[in-house]
Amino acid sequence: MALDYAILPARLGDLLAVHALEHRCFDRDAWGWFDLFSVLVANVVRLKAVTPTKLGQGGARLVGFVVGDPRPSQGFAWIATIGVHPDFQRRGLGAALLAAAEAQLTEPRLRLTVRRSNAAAIALYEKFGYRTVTVWERYYAGGEAGLVMEKPHGAG
Repeated sequence: MALDYAILPARLGDLLAVHALEHRCFDRDAWGWFDLFSVLVANVVRLKAVTPTKLGQGGARLVGFVVGDPRPSQGFAWIATIGVHPDFQRRGLGAALLAAAEAQLTEPRLRLTVRRSNAAAIALYEKFGYRTVTVWERYYAGGEAGLVMEKPHGAG
């Protein structure tokens, strides 16, 4: 069954929903209130994926979020966070959010960091053309390494 969703700019008014999503997706690695507030008001790419709520409830449910952090002086942009609610994973939302963020970034290279054990995310990033360029040992909570992946903008 196809998923009905829209990708829209995320705003400060999304803070509570983004905070809840970050904690649902990343648990101990979730960004805190200050970090989320900062990206929701900063000059970065910030997008959300929303689905319609159940009939009669109105509105939309935030089920995905991505931040692209341009760093022109360094020649690259970071995909700083990307998460899809577990109930909506494996339905194309992560790929759609990543593609939408990449489309708004203009730096010649794109980077991201992912847990070494997150095989599903690594497979998605590799499909988009990202390759591991270095490993940051003990980067994540619990001491797990983070893979730093990079691609030339427009590849993949």
